[in-house]
Amino acid sequence: MLANWRITRLNRLLQAGGVIAYPTEGVWGLGCNPWNGSAVERLLDLKQRPVHKGLILIAGEIEQFDFLLWDLPDAQLAKLRLSWPGPNTWLVPHQGRLPEWITGAHDTVALRVTTHPVVRQLCAAAGPLVSTSANPAGRPAARSRLRVEQYFHGELDAIVPGALGGARNPSIIRDLQTDQVIRGA
Repeated sequence: MLANWRITRLNRLLQAGGVIAYPTEGVWGLGCNPWNGSAVERLLDLKQRPVHKGLILIAGEIEQFDFLLWDLPDAQLAKLRLSWPGPNTWLVPHQGRLPEWITGAHDTVALRVTTHPVVRQLCAAAGPLVSTSANPAGRPAARSRLRVEQYFHGELDAIVPGALGGARNPSIIRDLQTDQVIRGA
């Protein structure tokens, strides 16, 4: 767990458009405020990732996604509640409620509720965050702070202290409507 002063500092950085790296369950992630288009653009530039691919949003509690989930069918909402928090990323219809710099060329958005205590603290303070693996496109996901530093050479606003959660792989990604696995565990 992080000290309150550090969470306050990180929240201020995120609200001001900062891009940070932080440990997640399986790999290091890059994150920013999803409502700040300049921050997302900077994150995409750092990753060398095209905007049309879309990004994952991560939250500490399912209620942080209420603005996207409130009108889902009961069966789909129950599926989310049973799988979260946990290593499950779901493609959920966004109904135009998110900016295109998050959704890319898709009519769904990738959502996950984390079990990682540090990320939960960050999300409790800042709200949902963009969460993408901390690596340039085509390179392996960072599994250490050192690798994050090697990849991004001081270009990040902060690297959050902490350890990975012990998962061997990034989260599984499934389509909420079809249950199709997009990325296996």
